[in-house]
Order: sequence, then C-alpha cells, then structure tokens
Amino acid sequence: MDKEKIEKAVRDILEAVGENPDREGLKDTPKRIAKMYEEIFSGLEVDPEEHLDIYFQEEKHEELVLVKDISFHSMCEHHLVPFFGKVHVGYIPKNGKLTGLSKLARVVDTVARRPQLQERLTATIADTMVKKLQPHGVIVVVEAEHMCMTMRGVKKPGSKTVTSVVRGIFQKDAKARSEAMSLIQFGS
Repeated sequence: MDKEKIEKAVRDILEAVGENPDREGLKDTPKRIAKMYEEIFSGLEVDPEEHLDIYFQEEKHEELVLVKDISFHSMCEHHLVPFFGKVHVGYIPKNGKLTGLSKLARVVDTVARRPQLQERLTATIADTMVKKLQPHGVIVVVEAEHMCMTMRGVKKPGSKTVTSVVRGIFQKDAKARSEAMSLIQFGS
C-alpha cells in the first residue's frame, strides 16, 4: 500500500474542499487516514481461503453448522464510506470435513477489508467456503446499513440491505434452505 500517495491525496482533498491542511486539527489527518486505509483495506493482500483450516471429524457430521451475527464493517466502493452489519454463515459439511468456527469469522473480515459491494461480499464468502471446504451446501446472509444512504443521498438512517447467497444443497432443497433461514431469523 502506498501510504505517501494516500497522504498526498487526502491533503489535496482537504485543499479542494476549502480547508487548510496545515491547521492544527488537520495537519496529521493525511497520515492518520493513510494508516487507517492500510488497516481497513488489508484484505486486498490476503486470500480468504488461507483462514479455512480443515480438520476431519470421525463422526462425519453432515448437518448444518451455522455461525450467526458475525459483525463486520466494509467500505462501499461507490462512495468510499462505510457499510456495516451482521453476516450469518452456514454450511453442511461433507465427509466430516470441518473448519473452526472462528475461521469463518476470519473469512468475513478478510473479504470485508476491501473496497466492496454487499452483493460481492456475500458471494465471495460463499464461494470461498465452497472452494476450500467442498461442503454439501453453503448459505450466507448479510444484513447491513450503508452510510451512503444514511449521511447522503436519500438520508434514511436505520434502513438495512439484506443479501443472500446459497450454494449446493441449499439451491436444490427448499426444506434445507428454509431450515437455515429460520435459524438465522428466529433461532437463538
């Protein structure tokens, strides 16, 4: 990541909006923004598959594994303002092939730490799991509030956008999909 280039760009933006980038409150802002961008866009340099360690369970569990309410934040690539919310990730393992629950949260974090669209975020999480875990099926539901709708444009704070992606058995079996959605919505 080119932090010097980011600092210069932020300085140019401050000048363009009529601010003095050398005044006390702003003089370190370009450096702070560059450091922040290094952190919030760190997913650009990481393959999310790296997080999905696989282990095999003798009992060969082949029922739904669901992790709900994984908090995330990302940056909308259209306006470079945040969107944030919860991700719900479920999969049905095949042949006892499992991954750690925290690994699913790490995949979410990695994919979210890129300039992003919610639709792409949802699909990338699902596709990463399918590729690495080769399960019977994957379901990913993302609920998010977009600051581009809250602080500008239509100015509708509190509105949520929901996206979902289903792969494998969840595409073909309405009962499996319904069970997963019910647990996401109502399960505790």
